[in-house]
Amino acid sequence: MMILGKYSLGTGDRFAHQGKAQLKASLLAKEAGIEITPVWNKSHREHKTIKSGPADVRKEADNTVKELGWAEAYFVDADHINMNNVDEFIPYSDFFTLDVADYIGNPPEKADADDFVKRYRIFLGELTIPGIGQPFHITEEFLKELANNFLVAIKEAEKIYNHIEKVKGKGNFITEVSMDEVETPQTPAELFFILAEIAAKGIPAQTIAPKFTGRFNKGVDYVGDIKQFTKEFEEDILVIRQVVKEFGLPENLKLSVHSGSDKFSIYEPMNRLIKKHNTGLHIKTAGTTWLEEAIGLAESEGKGLSIAKKIYAKALDRFEELTAPYASVIDINYKTLPSPDEVNKWTGSKFANTLRHNQENPDYNPEIRQLIHCGYKVAAELGNEFTDALVEFEPVIEKNVTQNLFERHILPVFR
Repeated sequence: MMILGKYSLGTGDRFAHQGKAQLKASLLAKEAGIEITPVWNKSHREHKTIKSGPADVRKEADNTVKELGWAEAYFVDADHINMNNVDEFIPYSDFFTLDVADYIGNPPEKADADDFVKRYRIFLGELTIPGIGQPFHITEEFLKELANNFLVAIKEAEKIYNHIEKVKGKGNFITEVSMDEVETPQTPAELFFILAEIAAKGIPAQTIAPKFTGRFNKGVDYVGDIKQFTKEFEEDILVIRQVVKEFGLPENLKLSVHSGSDKFSIYEPMNRLIKKHNTGLHIKTAGTTWLEEAIGLAESEGKGLSIAKKIYAKALDRFEELTAPYASVIDINYKTLPSPDEVNKWTGSKFANTLRHNQENPDYNPEIRQLIHCGYKVAAELGNEFTDALVEFEPVIEKNVTQNLFERHILPVFR
């Protein structure tokens, strides 16, 4: 059976030019005594935007690993897939993120809901999880509501998993179940039964991506109650430990944090808690690499800066189109964004400082950062003008990508 390492990092590379820069961050981690399993991930939506395919991600990962002599495990993630697009990924991926968030809240067949309640009635009353101070009070009404909210989603995950297993064979891929792209967080008590049912469906999930309290906006820091997140995160860890014992899920089952890049304010509690409980963590950092490409272009001045400014102007002009797919994970006030005329006066340093996620820099602007995050479609439409610039200014861009992943992400989360 394929086993995902204790600490793993999802490193998306939208334009397939930063594989080496990203893997160098994992190599630096290894030198620092931190074992990181790199996971190349790219979603169906990103492939459609860039006009790439899953074969391109596999090729980049394999070539990069060979070129840099990486001797440890690595994976290629079919990120946020469903039954409509999974077949495109099966030949090339060995990690599958089963995205069933759209099915949450869909009512199940009455017989299925009744069966669910009947099977878990043994937990009615006080459910005690070792390490959690207060027991969860489980009622029949709670089980009915949970079945109505999550049973269809779990059955969909089973359907996708069985489809992949039929082709690739049991134990030949890593499975993650993703429920994060919804409005309402799953409570630790709900997570207990969700995982119990995932086990009952025979899905050997090695990571679970719940929706946590707070906002995980793309490319910027966490927004929310850090104390509440910390409590929830620890209780989720303890729930996972218990369901592994009770229901036979893989021993290395761990939390997965999506839109995990740049959530600096919660890295310390995450780090502290995974060390306290000696557990693993998977964190996805896809969008931050594309932003470092834009920063590197701006820092390069001249042609590179001109391209960065062009991307901003076009993204601003197409604001509604580009931000609509990310509406639930961004927070941008269009009226506060500077005009292209104003941005055209900026130096490369000013543009880079505005975009780079350094909250101590007075130039930093999280709203511009979120807009550029959504604007990679503009870069894709520039075609060779953009990709040729990635090659021309590679030394500056590579340095930014590697340092960003290693110093701002790997060290504070995993050291």
